[in-house]
Amino acid sequence: MQVDLTSAKWRKSTHSNGQGGCIEVADGFPGTMPVRDSKDPHGPSLFFTAAGFSAFVQNVKNGSFGAI
Repeated sequence: MQVDLTSAKWRKSTHSNGQGGCIEVADGFPGTMPVRDSKDPHGPSLFFTAAGFSAFVQNVKNGSFGAI
């Protein structure tokens, strides 16, 4: 998949503690969710389907992965 991210508006989680353990996501890419490591903004980005990322977030909220 090739997506042009040069105009992406990245945002961090409001739960970010500023200690570097955070991801950033970019909205505005229909059907996909670009994700990157906030400590390495010029590094690689991963792409997830919108549905897959939504399911991941819901499972984190439900505690399905244990304590984070």
